[in-house]
Amino acid sequence: MLTDVVLVIIWVGVSAYGVFGGADFGGGMWDLVAGDAGKGAKPRSLIERVIGPVWEANHVWLIFVLVYLWTAFPEAFAAIASTMWIPLSLAALGIVLRGSGFAFRKWAATTAWARRFGAAFAGASVITPFFLGTVAGGVASGRVPLGNAAGDPWSSWLNPTSLLGGTLAVLACAFLAAVLLTGEATIRDDAAMVDYFRVRAMISGVAAGAVALIGIGVLRADAPGLYAGLTAWDGIAVMVLSGVGGIAALVLLARRRFIAARLAAVTATVMVLWGWGVGEYPDILPGAATVSDLAAADGVLWALIVAFLAAGLIAVPALVYLLRLTEVGSLGEDRPVRHDSTQALIDNMSMSSS
Repeated sequence: MLTDVVLVIIWVGVSAYGVFGGADFGGGMWDLVAGDAGKGAKPRSLIERVIGPVWEANHVWLIFVLVYLWTAFPEAFAAIASTMWIPLSLAALGIVLRGSGFAFRKWAATTAWARRFGAAFAGASVITPFFLGTVAGGVASGRVPLGNAAGDPWSSWLNPTSLLGGTLAVLACAFLAAVLLTGEATIRDDAAMVDYFRVRAMISGVAAGAVALIGIGVLRADAPGLYAGLTAWDGIAVMVLSGVGGIAALVLLARRRFIAARLAAVTATVMVLWGWGVGEYPDILPGAATVSDLAAADGVLWALIVAFLAAGLIAVPALVYLLRLTEVGSLGEDRPVRHDSTQALIDNMSMSSS
């Protein structure tokens, strides 16, 4: 029972990172395909205004999940980290490149460098969720044995289920971000951007749904244990909720009920993540060990629960307040992304000297 409580807490963190971090990554993906400097100025401006004040806060959830996983289930963490070191390293590199590209793009001395940093930010926004998705697929399909570097460092993530997980992660991030950006454009009364992101939300949502349906066959052939868990009554219930959320989001987008569509899209995303957990439970390393096999001592688990409750009293209200300030436009720079950074730098220097 105590072990399950901690596991639920970890999955709350996974869900939060899937929503906040996923929307963050998705914004970068839409930045990547926005077009040239002229065509892409408006969507990039909206993306930057929305994610700028909160992009660093989103990764707090990833840190939370990692810390709780290695504290509550240290042997499982060691097995996953040592077997999956290649995709995890690439994901970590993507996080670093993404953050530095986002920060440096605004203050690049030339337009050429601004474009390079922008490409790093946008490209890393694709590869990071992809590699995280491959890790999830490899773990869920039973390709991580117990032990230090006991699994194959290549086939553990280069397999059908992992590639499915990576692809679905990219599409889910793109869909979630497009829906949220449509809502943000509505709040800002920007009709052009509402239509721009509405179309992209519907396209990415249909694509994500199609990949999810194809994935049923992939899991049946490549990950029978996960498939069996997802086709049990509890797995089916979670997957139905995800499907209903995704379809509801598309219907609400078509009816231009953008604020409600955000809730439906979040529900679809969270239920996919919980479906992964339900399908794998009670195993933490499918085919190798259950959750209870690798749990830390009760005293450690109690400490984690108390720490979660205490941190929630501080962190959750602060996060809600941060998101509220962002939504009403009290944070960030409410102006388009600069594409002529050299001239902007000159203007700033002139103003400072005067």
